[in-house]
Amino acid sequence: MPDPMSASFLGMPLWVVVAIGAVALFGAFQAYYWVGHTLGNALYRSRLGRKIGQKRILKVENVVRRWGAFAVYGCFWVPGLRHSLPWVAGVLRIDYRWYLVASALGCLTWVPVTSFGLYAVLWGWLKIAAESPSIAAAVAVVVLGAVAGFVVWRRRRRQSEAGV
Repeated sequence: MPDPMSASFLGMPLWVVVAIGAVALFGAFQAYYWVGHTLGNALYRSRLGRKIGQKRILKVENVVRRWGAFAVYGCFWVPGLRHSLPWVAGVLRIDYRWYLVASALGCLTWVPVTSFGLYAVLWGWLKIAAESPSIAAAVAVVVLGAVAGFVVWRRRRRQSEAGV
């Protein structure tokens, strides 16, 4: 596996790409907060709010009310919350100073961990593929099967919760 510090993407060192990603995500989190802050409860009545559903929004609100800025930091590590909780934090108008700190810490920790983690997984799989393409194909099939199984399971669970 190549050294992550010497790797490049689009001609830039990987660490620069990761830093740009962290800054971009930080900017998105600020935009999410201020859109939620500006629109307030009207955001819940929007098409997006109706699609997410009142029950899910209330769950996120309860997390934000209970944990505040800790919830903002924690949402980086929970798929699904990462891009929904900041809107709710804005609607609830949690203290922006703490939101700013929590979102900055989240970006500074989540982006490098996931970027370099995915880098290691990708290069590990490529190493397996170079040594044994059939094992690499089998690993890919198992992973894709697991993802497909998870998606089917979630859809069925949601349908049963909705009473369909």
